[in-house]
Amino acid sequence: MFDFSVLKAACKPILDQLDHALLNEIPGLNNPTAENVAEWLWRQFKTALPGLQKIELKETPTSGVIYEGD
Repeated sequence: MFDFSVLKAACKPILDQLDHALLNEIPGLNNPTAENVAEWLWRQFKTALPGLQKIELKETPTSGVIYEGD
């Protein structure tokens, strides 16, 4: 069982950083491909969410990336 308020609290500052931002200007995202964004998100979330298993990022309904960590 997982308390989604913990997930929401962990995600909010990271998602706020991305909201309406130029991804190229965020440290670590100078090349914001889907693969790089998924890896960047992993690094941001991993400390706050130690049970994190994967990040799935969809570009379109039929294409995206799954990142499962280091």
